Amino acid sequence: MINNSDFRVERDSMGDRQIANNVYYGIQTQRAIENFPISGIKPLPTYIDACVYIKKATAIVNSELNCIPANISKAIIQTTDEILAGKLRDQFVVDVYQAGAGTSHHMNINEVIANRSLEILGDQKGNYKLVSPNDHVNYGQSTNDVIPTAIRIGGLLALSRRLQPALEQAVLALEAKAEEFENIIKSGRTHLQDAVPVRLGDNFRAWAYILSEHQNRLYIAASDLMVLGLGGSAAGTGMNTHPEYRQKVVDVLSQLLEFPLQPAPHLMAAMQSMGAFVNVSGALRNLAQDLVKISHDLRLMDSGPKTGFKEIQLPPVQPGSSIMPGKYNPVMAEMTSMVCFQVMGYDNAIAFAAQAGQLELNVMMPLIAYNLIHSIEILGNTISALTTNCIQGITANKERCLVYAEGSLALVTSLNPHIGYLNAAAVAKESLETGKSLRQIVLEKGLMTEEQLATVLDLEKMSEIVPL
Repeated sequence: MINNSDFRVERDSMGDRQIANNVYYGIQTQRAIENFPISGIKPLPTYIDACVYIKKATAIVNSELNCIPANISKAIIQTTDEILAGKLRDQFVVDVYQAGAGTSHHMNINEVIANRSLEILGDQKGNYKLVSPNDHVNYGQSTNDVIPTAIRIGGLLALSRRLQPALEQAVLALEAKAEEFENIIKSGRTHLQDAVPVRLGDNFRAWAYILSEHQNRLYIAASDLMVLGLGGSAAGTGMNTHPEYRQKVVDVLSQLLEFPLQPAPHLMAAMQSMGAFVNVSGALRNLAQDLVKISHDLRLMDSGPKTGFKEIQLPPVQPGSSIMPGKYNPVMAEMTSMVCFQVMGYDNAIAFAAQAGQLELNVMMPLIAYNLIHSIEILGNTISALTTNCIQGITANKERCLVYAEGSLALVTSLNPHIGYLNAAAVAKESLETGKSLRQIVLEKGLMTEEQLATVLDLEKMSEIVPL
């Protein structure tokens, strides 16, 4: 190894390369930088965390099993702790579209940890005879078992840090609005046409229930991520691993992450199948579809202010037009739909990538890693922003709601049991043609008395949800 103040020379199986002396990545990362100038998108911080947690756990276990020297293990552990604390983050530089299976990113992780460990031990970066990215940092591991494990851990971290807390916040906010709007009656709408009256509070309560159901679905799907194939090595056989490594490393990861992780019953299956990721992605897509529906409902109910429904007011958070003064748009709901469409697209890509594996390995894992973790995180961020900047500040236009409810032709539905469907349809038709109220027409035709109508057309009773 040649080393001066500006660069060092590192060697791999393909030959020698000059590496800038101020960077912590090494020769294989440098080759990947040159080979994959594709998107400029670097690995997600959560994905880096997942990989680094694996390296910390393996260093602990391999030292306990006397597979790597204790001083090297200690340096590796110190390095991983530094990275998890936020240091060296700019050293993970390989484009997300890269070598199949994620070898380039994996070696980026190994090289940064090795070179920082060398510094800790008082040696120079690039002296891999003392600390090797392959022989020490990666002892008993392969890209083929590390990367699917990292996707699992990254998914769990993203769910627990971002999406599940955001969903909980949204459910609570919607339930609070349901209580606030409990007694506001509005016109229901089906097919975007007048329907029977409902409570505005029940609209919000329904949305809260929908999101809570998605919380449950995600919780169930996430259980698949807790089964780790770490220890499978190159093809799922466990070659070059200590007999006790597989269980011990999962136990250490469980302690570090506080997740109930367990080793996969069949390492080869865990390496080949991307089913766990497709399952979680499908749950994300399902959530995204309902979020689109809710965001569209919010936009419709806030439409106007003069020519739309305007039953509610979404908080105006920014000017809505570069040319029309005083215009405010439902931008948080609009943003929500856009993010959800992106998540649906990512789900499609994950499905294609998951079926594209051959024999003992799926080489499309870098795409799955980015799309899955990014989907979780942007959905979490979106729901949090929608809750804080929109849902919590929604106000109701009680008078507008009541006008629509009282003027809806669908009130005639409550007359069906008393005057029959055909008579009720005739009353509705005459009301629409003449502008007379349903009440006036029924009385003129002598179909019911005023007392009967007062009972039947009671909006409070009509809008009550029938209990189970």
